[in-house]
Amino acid sequence: MSYTTCVVIPCYNEVKELKNRVYDGFLKEDTDTLICFVDDGSTDGTYTELKSLEKQYPTKVVVYKNPNNVGKAESVRNGVNFACENYEIKLVGYLDADLATSLEEFSFLTTYIDNTISFVFGSRIMKLGSTIERKASRFFIGRFIATVISTILDLKVYDTQCGCKILKKDLALEVFNKPFVSRWLFDVEIFNRIVVFYGKEKALTKMLEVPLKRWVDQGDSKVKTSYFFQLWLDLYKINKICKKGLKHNNSI
Repeated sequence: MSYTTCVVIPCYNEVKELKNRVYDGFLKEDTDTLICFVDDGSTDGTYTELKSLEKQYPTKVVVYKNPNNVGKAESVRNGVNFACENYEIKLVGYLDADLATSLEEFSFLTTYIDNTISFVFGSRIMKLGSTIERKASRFFIGRFIATVISTILDLKVYDTQCGCKILKKDLALEVFNKPFVSRWLFDVEIFNRIVVFYGKEKALTKMLEVPLKRWVDQGDSKVKTSYFFQLWLDLYKINKICKKGLKHNNSI
């Protein structure tokens, strides 16, 4: 089957949200969107609920199961590659399973992709008219990390870590063809791969950051507190990769 858009949603122990039927409203709408759920070795019945959803909406839902828990980065990568290989799609992106960014807003962001723009990503910018609800601790830690990441990338990006990103299929195949260094900070690597693929000057014309109208923190993060120490090692590795990519571009 063919679809305009596929949204990949990585899931790890999300049975509560699934049983609350948070996806039903969107799935009942007449949309040209495929939802590819990726079960990342859940232990709470998530896979059973996903298969039930797939059975109920066979033309709108497909479920991919990782053989074991591999983390968000590889789950998204697996889902993107599975969708691109098995379905005719034009755009592919991903969202967090808690739908902090709604499927409706995801669909709206796809309208920004055109002959020029190949990569659109949501940004949690608090401004008049928007509803951005984040825990204060996450906000301050997030802003600090975002500043570090922007420096590493040498790009003026406000929010690299927002879990709402959409790419044209051909670009997605380039970006997701290799495993990522980090299980959680892979968003940074996505930006770097796009810069390496296009070259920085052209990449800036291909990317668009769009402030979200609504983003609501839905609860506890799946990232363990202990990852705080691993985070710095990941940033160090990503920094090396980014510098290598920039050096490669400058030599062309």
